[in-house]
Amino acid sequence: MKQYSAEFLGTFWLVLGGCGSAVLAAAFPQLGIGFVGVSLAFGLTVLTMAFAIGHISGCHLNPAVSIGLWAGGRFPAAQLLPYIVAQVIGAVAAAGVLYLIASGAPGFSLAGGFASNGYGAHSPGGYSMQAALITEVVMTMFFLIVILGATDKRAPAGFAPLPIGLALTLIHLISIPVTNTSVNPARSTGVALFAGDWAVGQLWLFWVAPIVGALLGALAYRFIASEEK
Repeated sequence: MKQYSAEFLGTFWLVLGGCGSAVLAAAFPQLGIGFVGVSLAFGLTVLTMAFAIGHISGCHLNPAVSIGLWAGGRFPAAQLLPYIVAQVIGAVAAAGVLYLIASGAPGFSLAGGFASNGYGAHSPGGYSMQAALITEVVMTMFFLIVILGATDKRAPAGFAPLPIGLALTLIHLISIPVTNTSVNPARSTGVALFAGDWAVGQLWLFWVAPIVGALLGALAYRFIASEEK
């Protein structure tokens, strides 16, 4: 239960910090943090939580990461479902807290999407479903390669949170204009349930694509990292 509680709290922090920066601070008049600030916020949530709970639960904070670590031979199948449930509940709880905060401002509306992920008319840059699918698969694939590489027993010990957090920042810098960046089904689910309508209708892509990308990343890393016999 301590591991699952850690995943709940870690995913809560990721959604509150990342999506919270997008909803509350990205477009704040004159002093908005923009795409760069939101990208940093997501990276910082993972970086800080990796140091805080990495030694307790591994700090997955993401169903795709848990599945990718399982495919990479780093995580037991028996713990997959409890981890994913804890992550999704943490994301939904964080989205609820964010809604309570955001709705305290005059003129607040969910019409802006509440930091939900989308494609087509709901992509920040109007990108197609195909572009969104490719983006989410490729970004998650490389995220898993970074995670598996940084946590490899042959990698420098104690530094894994830095490349993982920076990788998530880079992923957001690339892909916010395309999908508002998911690479995390729990993050997508939490805010989509509050935004409703199109966000829930398009949520399938932000489960399928990150999971496919995570599996590809795990396979790619197992291939390049396997030791010669």
